[in-house]
Amino acid sequence: MNFTFLGHACFTIEFGAKTLLFDPFISGNPMAKEHGIDVDRIQADYILISHAHADHLLDAVSIAKRCDATVVCSYEVHEWLLKQGVAKTHPMNIGGRWNFGDFSVKCVVAHHSSGLPDGSYGGSPMGFLVFADNKQIYYSGDTSLTLDMQLIPRWATLDCAILPLGDNFTMGVSDAVLAAEFAGAKRVIGVHYDTFGYIVIDKEGALQQFNDAGIVLELPKIGGTVTL
Repeated sequence: MNFTFLGHACFTIEFGAKTLLFDPFISGNPMAKEHGIDVDRIQADYILISHAHADHLLDAVSIAKRCDATVVCSYEVHEWLLKQGVAKTHPMNIGGRWNFGDFSVKCVVAHHSSGLPDGSYGGSPMGFLVFADNKQIYYSGDTSLTLDMQLIPRWATLDCAILPLGDNFTMGVSDAVLAAEFAGAKRVIGVHYDTFGYIVIDKEGALQQFNDAGIVLELPKIGGTVTL
């Protein structure tokens, strides 16, 4: 199973012949363009959207149509996508789990906000537990630190957690360390940092904080791939 970072909070997880794309924000991200990420070359069988902000679903419609991908999202985002002509969606909500055949997804709490491009309500933000290829992965989505994360070990024995680090709009590094401890993650991949001035982090300091807690933090370069 491979994780490829596409910038901001966008990444793919590949296993077998399947590609899961998360929170596609590429065409509007200058850092992705600087690193040669071409939105028209991104492939996906499934697109998972944690919430409705543009920096998480900007390219969902174009990629879903081009790839004939199924979009997994909140019911409200599902309804909006149908209006945009996306043919294949699977609406979910917090607490729900669904078996897609080669993998399953459980939606978990994320404390954030969520508004669609037309200004309408985007449903509750979510995190995802992904069970695939004998791996168990937690992607928190945009969120603060929350005590709900202490439930994660009841549902999954994590191989990796994917957590935002940028502070200001989400939890920062110190809270992300606690989030990893709550969730039982000994390995973390950081996302949602450095894209904008509001969320620039001290990467060396972040690595040290996680190391001091006995947790491995990885900060792959945009376009970089790591094995999960």
